[in-house]
Amino acid sequence: MTFSNPGYLYLFLLLIPVIGWYIYEIRKSDASVQISNASSMKKQRSVRLYMLHVPFILRIACIILLTIALARPQLSNSWSTTDTEGIDIMMAIDVSTSMQGMDLKPNRLEAAKEVASEFVLNRPNDNIGLVVFAGESFTQCPLTTDHAVLINLFKEVDFGLIEDGTAIGMGLSNAVDRIKDSQAVSKVIILLTDGSNNRGDITPKSATELAKTFGIRVYTIGVGKRGEVPYPVQTPFGMQTQMVTSQFDEDILRYIATTTGGTYFRATDNNTLKAIYDEIDKMEKTKLRVREYSKKTDHFQPFLFAALACLLLELILRYWVLRTISN
Repeated sequence: MTFSNPGYLYLFLLLIPVIGWYIYEIRKSDASVQISNASSMKKQRSVRLYMLHVPFILRIACIILLTIALARPQLSNSWSTTDTEGIDIMMAIDVSTSMQGMDLKPNRLEAAKEVASEFVLNRPNDNIGLVVFAGESFTQCPLTTDHAVLINLFKEVDFGLIEDGTAIGMGLSNAVDRIKDSQAVSKVIILLTDGSNNRGDITPKSATELAKTFGIRVYTIGVGKRGEVPYPVQTPFGMQTQMVTSQFDEDILRYIATTTGGTYFRATDNNTLKAIYDEIDKMEKTKLRVREYSKKTDHFQPFLFAALACLLLELILRYWVLRTISN
């Protein structure tokens, strides 16, 4: 049994002075009572003497039962077995202009945001954060279990937030810095990009060694098709779609994943990108089984009814039974 309002149980401490005062009053009254001939009243006085204490005992019982009722005792009447593990996940997403490629619909970045949001919603027990990078990197959302906030911050991710370019090393090192001090059982980074590292003060290999040092597993996702890909291009006649050659460094993404114990994936359309996140979700499934209560119900009513019964019985004894005996 547990209590919803356990603070009320401290009221029991008030019973100590109350009981002490009662005992003091009884001893004081006994010392002043004198009976000239006790033999004729012996039996009646003996019964009444014991009965005199019953109302006080009932009053104390009433207070105890009311206090328990106020504390709202609860019983767990069903069990559930869940699997859980402390997994912290940082997501590092490329927001460079090359992510405007329209081989994924509506473009690479929007497809990545949509699938990543679904991934977050499927992992309610995990701390998840978000890092974005282009020519440099910043933290869009630190590790949090408030996934509603995280999803809203996903929606704000767009092109032009930071200087253009592709600083894979900066994005990875920023994610490592955000997760390295975590006390979680597993620490994971999911890095998504469509380009080659061409900016930043930290190389991808240096960031990879840093991740490995802190025991962080990195899954890398190369997004986009090979060859010519439709891109939106601003022209004197407005925004138009042109075919642009798409290429990026898969070797460095494989190196990052292999070195840290992760896996490299290639996403060429929306379906394969979703399948990749589903696969990562399966690979990082929780491993600890915890048995816990799934439902609690209030059980203050029996204590409340018992308190009322004690109060009623006390009143009957005090104002009817004891008066009859004394008369």
